[in-house]
Amino acid sequence: MFYYLLKYVVLGPLLRMVFRPRIEGLEHVPAAGAAIIAGNHLSFSDHFLMPAILKRRITFLAKAEYFTGPGLKGRLTAAFFRSAGQIPVDRSGKDAGQAAIREGLGVLSKDELLGIYPEGTRSHDGRLYKGKVGVAVMALRAEVPVVPCAMIGTFEAQPPGKKIPKIHPVTIRFGEPLDFSRYAGMEGEKAILRAITDEIMYAILALSGQEYVDRYAAEVKAEEAAAAKERARRFPRLPRR
Repeated sequence: MFYYLLKYVVLGPLLRMVFRPRIEGLEHVPAAGAAIIAGNHLSFSDHFLMPAILKRRITFLAKAEYFTGPGLKGRLTAAFFRSAGQIPVDRSGKDAGQAAIREGLGVLSKDELLGIYPEGTRSHDGRLYKGKVGVAVMALRAEVPVVPCAMIGTFEAQPPGKKIPKIHPVTIRFGEPLDFSRYAGMEGEKAILRAITDEIMYAILALSGQEYVDRYAAEVKAEEAAAAKERARRFPRLPRR
């Protein structure tokens, strides 16, 4: 109930006013039945813009940190994310990927839409990064189509680190569903999972027009953070007088 209150009364109208989203290819989203919506991830706002424009309910896998904040603020934030259709997933540890797959398959088993960002994290520079194969595993196990989606303009409206978005036009573009039934029963083959994931990422790339980086975003972020830390160590700022 609260999900639809947010969608149609509170959050949805606000997001439409701020971002003025242009929707393309909405007819590619199945009107019924389970499906995966796989998109690029440029902004914190992505979590809420897509649910605001889709007619059907969509559930996203979100990082557990959104649900574990301390105090009253943390509890309110967790309640908000759950009400907005987000499921917490612990991304730490060796079993993180399996946990995400279990949660995702649970959503698909109820004939619902599952939203996934195959990159695994927000792009910190607006480029599209290599996808993780969890989306391929879920598509094969659940035997569902994957609808590629591109968020365009959300990076400019609310880049990483910016808490309050600015008014900026946004386009949400859906592509034709991708059918991977030809690979049925092959979810244990690493080469197959990689091929499926790359096909999904190529479809997103064609829709978004981003620059593509054939590396995982988390790895690049970690390298850049380490380089920044090393620069700060070698060239410390002088105290202001």
